[in-house]
Amino acid sequence: MSENSNAKISFNDLELTKEIQKAINDLGFEAPTNIQAQAIPLVRSGADVIGKSQTGTGKTMAFAIPAIEMINSCNDKSHVLAIIMLPTRELAMQCCGEIKKLTKYCEGIRPVEVYGGAPMDRQIKALKRANIVIGTPGRIMDHMRRRTLKLDHVKLAVLDEADEMLSMGFKEDMETILRETPDTRQTVLFSATMPAAIMSITEEFQTDPQIIEINSKKVTLDNIRQTYVDVPMGRKTDALKLLLYYYAPSLSIVFCNTKKMAEEVAVSLNQSGLDAEALHGDLKQSQRTAVMDKFRYGSTSILVATDVAARGIDVNDVEYVFNYDIPQNNEYYVHRIGRTGRIGKEGNSVTICSGRRQVLSLLDIAHSVKSKIEQIDVPSGDDINYHIAEKNIETVENALKEPISDRYREMVNMLLSKGFSLFDIAATAMQMNFSEKEIKIKDIKTERKQYSRNGNTDFSKIMLNIGRANRVAPNHIVASITERSMLHGRDIGKIEIYDDCSVVAVPTASVEIVIDQMYGAKVCGKPVRTVLYEEPQKNRSKKHDKNYSRRNDYGKRKNDSKKKAAKNAYRKAAKRHG
Repeated sequence: MSENSNAKISFNDLELTKEIQKAINDLGFEAPTNIQAQAIPLVRSGADVIGKSQTGTGKTMAFAIPAIEMINSCNDKSHVLAIIMLPTRELAMQCCGEIKKLTKYCEGIRPVEVYGGAPMDRQIKALKRANIVIGTPGRIMDHMRRRTLKLDHVKLAVLDEADEMLSMGFKEDMETILRETPDTRQTVLFSATMPAAIMSITEEFQTDPQIIEINSKKVTLDNIRQTYVDVPMGRKTDALKLLLYYYAPSLSIVFCNTKKMAEEVAVSLNQSGLDAEALHGDLKQSQRTAVMDKFRYGSTSILVATDVAARGIDVNDVEYVFNYDIPQNNEYYVHRIGRTGRIGKEGNSVTICSGRRQVLSLLDIAHSVKSKIEQIDVPSGDDINYHIAEKNIETVENALKEPISDRYREMVNMLLSKGFSLFDIAATAMQMNFSEKEIKIKDIKTERKQYSRNGNTDFSKIMLNIGRANRVAPNHIVASITERSMLHGRDIGKIEIYDDCSVVAVPTASVEIVIDQMYGAKVCGKPVRTVLYEEPQKNRSKKHDKNYSRRNDYGKRKNDSKKKAAKNAYRKAAKRHG
């Protein structure tokens, strides 16, 4: 079944129970998403279902509503009737929270979440009354071994984010859990991708499954404006701060590739007066929960996260996603930017690149997921202040529409009587009320470059004070230049390595930028100084050229010694012949 097979419908068309319909009305939902419109009738019918859909498409309601209806129809609600498996603690908590909202007006529905890192005794106590269990496979297995969770009455088993659970090593746990449930149970599986291991699970545990396939790229990316900036190496953090100052999103997520980088970026943002929290795998469960609660309820506006930690993020009002590091693959890119623009809302993503290599890597990703991505400029300090001024003016305009107290009018009259102008009084009041924090970041000058796979033939030369004596090789020099500048290895021309220096050809258009960005660089562990190379004049002899090789110097000294020996021999011969 494809996503285009259903016309636009409302929740009323799904003929939900009065209690669930009332809860959905309270949540403000009017129309189901594609996955909900197709999955709810199928799961309700009792059929096994495979749903191929990206996160953020509303899958939880797609299986939660039929599960609630099924339990409502049972006379005996004292057993666990539905088991829902998810890959992370955060997703288990969020799924349980949504089910509780949907069962607001239902009686006898008792959902319980179980996951690692939480007190076992509390979960054991809660499980005694549960009839829906939502949890991670590992903790579900723990309770099964302790005999605090029995699955012999389960009527519905759901595997959500099955490919993620597979990648986290839960395959055997998932299979063991399913084998402990009755053969007559209904099995519903949702996954963004369908690798061979997932297909083997469906073949063993599902019977004639009905397939729903949602175009995940279209659902996740169409309503997201995708942009990127190209900044010099070493200025990524400054660029991120300027973007955050300018756009001032109420909620945003910054993605980093490593735990260390996530921590460093969060610390740097906080030092600049921006409210940020880091989320990564090294945090304890209590810390992760606290960070997510702060972000979910708006007390923290910026979440700096790694890809693994972000698997559990399910917040619908994220305005911006910033890729501080280039995603490691296409799926990570889709997963990251899918945190914004959720449930039909518009979203924004900005990827921060440094140099041609990273830009081309990003463009390759965008091409593979069939997305359009445009380059934008990093806002300057003036841009930010002007943007803030516009907001302040709007605030004052709205205030002027409200009644003004006579007390403040009298204060203005008192200042006028002292000789101050009305203009200066107003400007001073504005300054006192809107004294902005000074942005202590230098502007970042960026160039709009049309990167391609073809090299640039117009070269100039730079010289590095490192050579064969330091065991330097061309690949060492190329790596250092491409790491710190906007150049790709293909852009770099001829490299000449001498004993104590190296001469490198780089595109003329980039030579000044390369010299500037190579300041403080190291090659083979040795600090190097990079300067513009001056070609020796044609009328200068090689002995006046400071950059000739010692091989030529050796040849010159050898010739000089031969000449000196010849002269000495001539003098001795002249004396003998008197």
